This record gives sequence, C-alpha cells and structure tokens, in this order.
Amino acid sequence: MTRATIEEVAVAAGVSRSTVSRVVNGSTAVSPEAFAAVTDAIERMRYTPHRAARSLASRQTHAIALVVPENTRRFFGDPFFAEIVSGISARLTGSDYILNLLIASDDPRDKMTSFMRNGGVDAAIIVSHHTSDAFVDRIAETLPVVFGGRPERRRDTDFVVDVDNVAAGRTATEHLLARGRRRLAMVAGPLTMPAGIDRVDGFRAALADAGFEPVAVVEGGFAEDVAREATRELLAGLRASGEPAPDAIFAASDLMARGVMTALQGAGLRVPEDVALIGVDDSPVAVATDPALSTVRQPLHDMGETMVQVLLDHLAGRPAERTTILPTELVVRASS
Repeated sequence: MTRATIEEVAVAAGVSRSTVSRVVNGSTAVSPEAFAAVTDAIERMRYTPHRAARSLASRQTHAIALVVPENTRRFFGDPFFAEIVSGISARLTGSDYILNLLIASDDPRDKMTSFMRNGGVDAAIIVSHHTSDAFVDRIAETLPVVFGGRPERRRDTDFVVDVDNVAAGRTATEHLLARGRRRLAMVAGPLTMPAGIDRVDGFRAALADAGFEPVAVVEGGFAEDVAREATRELLAGLRASGEPAPDAIFAASDLMARGVMTALQGAGLRVPEDVALIGVDDSPVAVATDPALSTVRQPLHDMGETMVQVLLDHLAGRPAERTTILPTELVVRASS
C-alpha cells in the first residue's frame, strides 16, 4: 500500500498543504474546523509525516539521547538499567520522539559529544554519571538535559529526577538496627557517584543517631563481582585482627548484595542467622537470591517515565519541574 502524501491529505481535507503542515507540527494557528478536517483525513488515510522532512523544516530531530557513562558489560548486566529503559520506552511510545542509546566510553575524539552538540538529538537523559565524566558538562552546555540521579555539579538549567539516597541509606540501616543487629558494615557504591556517597551518608547518620560506629565501609563499585571481592577482603581483614564478622551488612544495590551473599556463604556464614543483609533497588535480583533479599525499593520504571515527561514538557514549552524526588519503600524479605 502506497503511503499517503501531505498533498493528498490536503485535498481530502479541503485545505491547503501548509494547513496540513501546521496541524502536523503542532501549530495553534489553525481554525477548529480545519483542524478537525485535517485530523480526520490523517486518520482515514493513515498518513504518517516523513520524519526527515519534519526535521529539516523544524530543525528538530525528534530524538532524545539516553547517555549511560558505563561500559557495555555493566549496562547490559545490571537490572537497574533495564527498568529505567523500560520506563523511558513506555513514555516515548505515545510521543513523536525516538530514543538514541549512547553508551559512553573513553573516546579520544569525543565523537558522541560532537554528535549531540551538532544537532544529532534534541535533548538528553543522563544516568549513572560519575564525578570524572567531564563530557557531561559539554553536553549540558548546549542541550536540555535531565539527570537520573543528582549530578555533582548542577546548573540552573538542568533537570533532575531522583530518589532521596540519604534517606534510602538511613532506612536500610534503621531496619537492620531494629532487627537487633549492632555490628553493621556497608559495601558501598562508587564514591565517585553522588548516589554512592549519599547512601553512605545515610548509613553513617543512622548509626550515629543510634550511638554506634560502623564496623567498616568498603567500596563495591555497583558491581556484583567487585562487591563479592570487597566482602571477602573485609571478612579476611576482620579475622586477621581477631574481630568477629559483622552481624549485618548494607549493600548499596541488589546486584552488589548478591555478590555479598555469595562471599558470606563461601565463608560459612549464614544469611540471615549470622549476618542480616539488605540492598537497594528491588530489582528482579532481590527475589532470585536464596534467601530472598530485603531491599529499599526505588521506583525505577517510574523514574524512566518521569525523566521523559520532564523533557517532553520542556521541549513543548510547557512548565517542567526542575527537581523531582520520587519515594522509596522498605521491602522486607528473608535475608534480614
């Protein structure tokens, strides 16, 4: 079946080609009668605007970039990203925009940034950024950007969708304390990321309020294998100094918590009898471990949808919230 042209839609609607173009491009300079006639013709003829032509006319690409400053192994191996992308995709489905996925890597020629700054996309979503990601500044200088998670350096023009990570760390720690645990350790996310830093701050604050000091805080890199090795080193160090193992561990993500659990079980420690364990995310990992993992739920799908909605509102000239903080929730399972 041959695709209808804009000229054929104009004839069917009894209006000019320019009127059809104005309706398609969202202009309000069209009478209600003409608008109704054009939209009826578009529906009957199943007319689809030619994206390239619309881009040339409006100087818009109708593309939004999702920028992930991680390697492909982490992006495709961490359920955190799957849930975020699911939410982004769900919200974009009903819009005119498409998604460009850009996995940031060390690139001496900076092709990704050049592509974006030179009009390759209309806006960007940036998630999982580190303090060392200098390219983020170059992108945000020229494009509307919404950050999934608080950036280290924020401009007045930036948008942020996040959870209160300090509160998440505090919630997890207070839960372990309420279970009667007193020797708490934390396997933290990267301390080059605001989320990693904030969750440690919440952990330390909750312990201080209860009159305790942490047994240890070790960095686990938001990665299962790194968290596993960090836990093994933590246990070995405590044994070497004649100290007992922690009776509870807060891991900064569910994926990390699975690595922590493997290390604990490998050392002959039972979860939760010997060591209670809690993570963050409430990803599919949390119900796939044995025992099932207690966690602090982040609404990851909602975060993805919200980030897109903020950008769509901004790009359409509608008011958009500069900062959106979504709620977290304690989910108690067998590991604690």
